[in-house]
Amino acid sequence: MNSLDIKYQKILQDILLEGKEKGDRTGTGTISVFGKQIRHDMSEGFPLLTTKKMAVKTMMTELKWFLKGDTNIKYLVDNNCHIWNGDAYKAYCKAHPSEYHDDMFTQKEFIQHIKEDESFASSWGKLGPIYGKQWRYWFGYDSNVNPYSVDQIADLIKNIKGNPDSRRLMVSAWNVGELDKMALPPCHYGFQCYVNDGKLSLMWNQRSVDTFLGLPFNIASYGTLLLLLCEETNLEPGELIGNLGDTHLYKNHIEQAEEQRLRSSFKLPTIKLSNVDILNGEWDYEIEGYHYHPTIKAPLSN
Repeated sequence: MNSLDIKYQKILQDILLEGKEKGDRTGTGTISVFGKQIRHDMSEGFPLLTTKKMAVKTMMTELKWFLKGDTNIKYLVDNNCHIWNGDAYKAYCKAHPSEYHDDMFTQKEFIQHIKEDESFASSWGKLGPIYGKQWRYWFGYDSNVNPYSVDQIADLIKNIKGNPDSRRLMVSAWNVGELDKMALPPCHYGFQCYVNDGKLSLMWNQRSVDTFLGLPFNIASYGTLLLLLCEETNLEPGELIGNLGDTHLYKNHIEQAEEQRLRSSFKLPTIKLSNVDILNGEWDYEIEGYHYHPTIKAPLSN
């Protein structure tokens, strides 16, 4: 057994035993608890759950997309990452109600157009000013009301190197002035870094936690981000911490959560990063020693 899977399974158990029924924007329904935390010492291994097989390439592709500052699903589609397809398709259907209601244009056809037609992708692949835009191009005004943008990731790296004791080593995706322009307001809305004894730790905050499908993904993604920042700053990885707000299971994930909760775990894998260029969203990786239980399929709630 490894401690990360055990901590994750404890959260599943708490929701299953103590969760209260709540409605949600998807209409699926959830059982929910509030205010959980998960902590992982990075010296114990790369934080990739072993109680089910994780889609590592999908996770890496989305993180690269964020760090590139991209907000169009074209890059994701071209790299066979489909987790944001539904959000883009919803926006298209809202703008084309007749095609949506007459079932003339399926999501599969929509994604094929994104893949094959650059002009179509440019118009309809946009998700608004979501994570990548806020991380890399936060929009603001100076004292003379001149517009400018802030590259929060570049500033974070600069400040970790130049002022590691700062309590302002933070990145936020929660831009109140642009929430209404986003396809989906950020679930994991900010993170903070902390340097001590030559080690870099990272804590992320999440308002809404899809515990079965999303949380394992978030853990691995922020674990990767922490390691990338360590590569850029010549620090050792310390602790990964997630502060979790509305921590829920969708009602159509309950059976799957029960199954995963009872599984034994394996030793955590290790990861090797190379050719790291975080500001261009590029790196290579190799996962070693990843042993896992089979995938547990569950529907995605959009």
